[in-house]
Amino acid sequence: MTGLSFFDAGDLVSVLTTEPLGRPLDYRAPDGGCFAGAFVEVPLGPRRVLGVVWGGGEGGYDLAKVRPVTRVLDAAPMAEAMRAFLMRAADYTLTPLPAMLRLATRAPGLADPPGPRRVYRRGWAEPDRMTEPRARVMDVLDDYGGAAFTLSELAGLAGVSTSVVKGLVKQGAVAEEEAQRDLPYPRLDPDRPGKALAEDQAQAAATLRAAVRGGRYGTTLLKGVTGSGKTEVYLEAVAECLRTGRQALVLLPEIALTAEFLTRVEERFGAMPGEWHSGVTQTERRRLWRMAGEVGVGLVVGARSALFLPFRDLGLIVVDEEHDTSYKQEDGVLYNARDMAVLRASLTDAQVVLASATPCLETWANAEAGKYARLDLTSRFGTADLPEMRAIDMRAERMEASRWIGPTLVQVVRDRLNRGEQSLLFLNRRGYAPVTICRACGHQIGCDHCDARMVEHRFQKRLVCHQCGESKPMPAACPSCHAEGRLAPVGPGVERLAEEVAERFPKARVAVLSSDLFGTARALKEKIAEIAAGGADIIIGTQLVAKGHNFPLLTLVGVIDADLGLQGSDLRAAERTFQLMRQVSGRAGRGERPGVALLQTCQPEHAVIRAILSGDEEAFWRAEAAERQAAGMPPFGRLAGIILSSPDVQTVFDFGQALARADAPLRRIGAQVFGPAPAPVARVRGRHRVRLLVKAAKGAALQPALAAWVAQFKPPANLRLAIDIDPQSFY
Repeated sequence: MTGLSFFDAGDLVSVLTTEPLGRPLDYRAPDGGCFAGAFVEVPLGPRRVLGVVWGGGEGGYDLAKVRPVTRVLDAAPMAEAMRAFLMRAADYTLTPLPAMLRLATRAPGLADPPGPRRVYRRGWAEPDRMTEPRARVMDVLDDYGGAAFTLSELAGLAGVSTSVVKGLVKQGAVAEEEAQRDLPYPRLDPDRPGKALAEDQAQAAATLRAAVRGGRYGTTLLKGVTGSGKTEVYLEAVAECLRTGRQALVLLPEIALTAEFLTRVEERFGAMPGEWHSGVTQTERRRLWRMAGEVGVGLVVGARSALFLPFRDLGLIVVDEEHDTSYKQEDGVLYNARDMAVLRASLTDAQVVLASATPCLETWANAEAGKYARLDLTSRFGTADLPEMRAIDMRAERMEASRWIGPTLVQVVRDRLNRGEQSLLFLNRRGYAPVTICRACGHQIGCDHCDARMVEHRFQKRLVCHQCGESKPMPAACPSCHAEGRLAPVGPGVERLAEEVAERFPKARVAVLSSDLFGTARALKEKIAEIAAGGADIIIGTQLVAKGHNFPLLTLVGVIDADLGLQGSDLRAAERTFQLMRQVSGRAGRGERPGVALLQTCQPEHAVIRAILSGDEEAFWRAEAAERQAAGMPPFGRLAGIILSSPDVQTVFDFGQALARADAPLRRIGAQVFGPAPAPVARVRGRHRVRLLVKAAKGAALQPALAAWVAQFKPPANLRLAIDIDPQSFY
């Protein structure tokens, strides 16, 4: 606890709670005293709430009214660097500090005392009689692959009473054990031999190891073509971090990637790391949270929220697929995990590795400017070669009605089937059809709560809103004109593509990979493993398949609509299309057999399509950077989005117009305000949405100006105001 301030019993301390109060409150230190950063329970009105000792109290009032801290929790105090990180992150994102603290305390049972507790796992026997409640319990145990649960947690996940679980214990189908709470994780051995690296990989690994040994902050872009061994290289940096006795964090963009990655970690280090994502049980979340603060875990693999774990000595953060949009939190606290990783590392003298085959323009520009170091891997790992890439000009294809796979691509898929190789057909659109239209009156079925069309999901026999999640059965008659039998799907989704594939290739084994088709993360992981083992001939997928999966038998990638992402006025449309096409094309030819990627396009002459086919990525980034710089757009300028929402459309527009008129604090820093204007999806969950956009020069003090701007008004009841610094989407 070196460097931590200690407060004696009765001293005045300030405690930050997770309650929306906006600031720390004064309390008296309890008997026995407490350290700064201690997790405590304090009285707040009639309740007792979780808080952190933030420092000395302010005083300046009748101290007789100050209440004592109820108790100090049995958890390692929050490090000073972690508190600094939360404050800096709150200032940058313009988020109230209590909301940032909530991100850092997302673990159940933090106030529970230490000691043994009863846990429940999959038993050795099968139930004598399988009822629906029992089946749900067994499904949960199978889905989590041997994980332990508390009784209430297992019953809650299965949606049954605790008596159902206890009945399965009596039959041996569920095992009841007594286990210590929150044991340290097995030690990972950094000196186990890794895979043999090629010359450029070995040089990159040596550079990263030296940076980690130096114990200073630094950020490195690890750029390598798909399949170039980036993972093996940065695992060497992880090994060096573990040798120095410090902790490492690897962020992954997609939970489906964790199974394969964890296997690689276990092979490299001889034990499993800690996991932090939505698929982890609450019992394991509590254990990992506590062990992060006690240095009882050396390596954590997790989703973006793992960045807020209370690491005691964080020495390395790896952001894998750093360009991925899922690193941006789009609701609640709005933050970009990639940027927050750099901020946290700078406060703990840690190294950051940003790994990607197609880095985001912000990262590329920082490397060009010398702010980040850069390491390049130019060849694939082992004997694999990069796939050949070609465009299919759909203007020259003779397409049949209601068909989406052109004759050229059909023939190439057929050739792969004859050779016993796998093909991937990529379409970044979930469901069966994005629009359902009435051929009698032209009505398009929309969501009752959002200004969005409902997407037909034929596998589920329902219409689903991809904005709010509302679903309803497919109607037999048009909701507008009540004509029966006249509703028709318009456009393809992956389910409709699967229907066409089944008709064209009736003997092929077809697998559809889309996030909405799998009830659990475990089911998705099992399907991916089955495909990798050769369990499908044709894979149909959304962007889920573009994220790091390795299918050794896959030699063909066919992109059904390469122009899809180029439509609209999104600032990052060209960048994201380029990244997605290069990433999904990189799934081909990762084994011993060469691969090919074919892009069906109506715009083969488009600059982005030409850049994808040529492989001259640096030329694409330079051209994209020149356009952004000329327009003063990120990363050469700054943007902030203001999102207003209310059940009343007039209220939200009136408030937006009042904000726009009172823009003096922004004009003082040379910023411009655009809007208010209806959001592209103008109503979500019954709330009308209006957006304003603030544009400023790169060096402008944007956050203080924004804070002063919005502080001029008190939002009316039922109106929500959210500020999105560095917005990534504008829906």
